[in-house]
Amino acid sequence: MLVHRPPMGWNTWNTFGWEISDSLIRESTEAFIALGLKDAGYQYIVIDDCWSKKLRDPETDCLVPDPDKFPHGMKSVSDFVHEKGLKFGMYSCAGQRTCGDHPGSFDHEFLDAKTFASWGVDFLKYDFCYKPHGIEGELLYRRMGMALRASGRDILFSACNWGSDNVWQWIRSTGAHMYRSTGDIFDNPESYRRIAVSQLDKLGASAPQCFNDVDMLTVGMYGKGLVGSEGCNDADYRSQFSLWCMFSAPLMLGCDIRKMNEETRKLVTNPDLIRINQDQEARPPIIGHHPWNDKLLILFKHLDDGTYALGVFNMEEKEAEVGVTFSDYGLPASAGYDLAVRDILNGGEEETHREYMRVKVGNHDCRMFIARLVKR
Repeated sequence: MLVHRPPMGWNTWNTFGWEISDSLIRESTEAFIALGLKDAGYQYIVIDDCWSKKLRDPETDCLVPDPDKFPHGMKSVSDFVHEKGLKFGMYSCAGQRTCGDHPGSFDHEFLDAKTFASWGVDFLKYDFCYKPHGIEGELLYRRMGMALRASGRDILFSACNWGSDNVWQWIRSTGAHMYRSTGDIFDNPESYRRIAVSQLDKLGASAPQCFNDVDMLTVGMYGKGLVGSEGCNDADYRSQFSLWCMFSAPLMLGCDIRKMNEETRKLVTNPDLIRINQDQEARPPIIGHHPWNDKLLILFKHLDDGTYALGVFNMEEKEAEVGVTFSDYGLPASAGYDLAVRDILNGGEEETHREYMRVKVGNHDCRMFIARLVKR
């Protein structure tokens, strides 16, 4: 299996947009290693849109890297990333032009797939701009899925049609390994919350080999970069990252990792959170809400080792106390078992609760626990 767990890596778009270069990729790759991201399980260095010249080569019809941005070509960048023990990713589009108005792969799918393979590409993000009218998007993703399989190289297929056309109903059939299910994320609290809530009823369609991609993380951006606005605080970033982990969503960092602070580094390398995200069964969480406040969310997730992940999320503007009733998640009082819970964000000793627990959660923040059954 090429993708049996949610992919983890870094993408240029959120911070840098079109301002990308050979030196940026090399510097970011070095930082990726130094920060311990590789050791934590992150693998992919992905260049997003605007890497190519505005027109294809007139003789070969091939895509051509922008010589001002990538003077040594893409194979050189790919080789550098591979030498560091990481995997290399690139971007194209199902339409005639990319979202940044560079050549798309429409009607060039097999040629472009072979070009990417020749450069050593391991990951292809495939966008949805400038799709010709009258052609179904589903067919275009089938084409690239077939082309990648014919390329002679294993390339992760990251479909990015923004959740259009009920994508979760058909995307697995195209050969895609992850699929964007939402519009673009922005670095503000409302954006990541809106995206998360929009997918609560669709997480059952995500599974090994084809994961629901709720877009790249803004964790650690603090309002800087292309999709930055007012930014978020550390409480929001804890909530965003924890939600993505509970969803078994791909973890694609979008901040400038060369400038990542210690708070962000500790969060995105938290071994318990990554363990939840990378659980090999990738089951969707059971979803619970406060009886009268839909801004208080409870997620309870079965893990493959017999333990459970419990997340309590407060999207209010003030601190809240949230009651968690175990019977809502399958543990009635008559079962003869209690839950022992361990706080994986704040640390502390494991605590055992019978039937119910109250959790204090700061505004915009979350609490995350690993739980296990304890016979009474």
